[in-house]
Amino acid sequence: MELAKNKKAFHDFEILDSFEAGIELKGTEVKSCRLKNISFNDAHVRVEDEQLVLYNVHIAPYECGNIFNHSPVRSRRLLMHRREVRKISQNIREKGMTVIPIKFYIKGRFIKVEIAIAKGKTHGDKRDTLRKRQHDLETRRAISAAKR
Repeated sequence: MELAKNKKAFHDFEILDSFEAGIELKGTEVKSCRLKNISFNDAHVRVEDEQLVLYNVHIAPYECGNIFNHSPVRSRRLLMHRREVRKISQNIREKGMTVIPIKFYIKGRFIKVEIAIAKGKTHGDKRDTLRKRQHDLETRRAISAAKR
């Protein structure tokens, strides 16, 4: 079940490769995630000491929580195999490459994060993408109108 999706990532970045990662959360964060209280504003992933750390993901405090509620914006460790972390680390050393979260979802009883190696789009690239999307939409409309 999908909890949240980073729609702006597909507009601002060209997605090259994606990975599934576990995320280290506190109890009230899990409950808040299940209520879909997640925001991706300026979220990114860094490699620190051969571990992936997720920054700037806002998970709202749990309404029914007590004094042990979590901090909404804190760094959270991502859980991946060491060889996958090394592969990601090698890829982001290239100029213009970054790692961003794409979506949060539930798999079994665990909350997972899909992260992607991405390259930033220029203003012209964004325009080309919009033009292509508009052209595809017009083509589909013309085909469906011709079938009627």
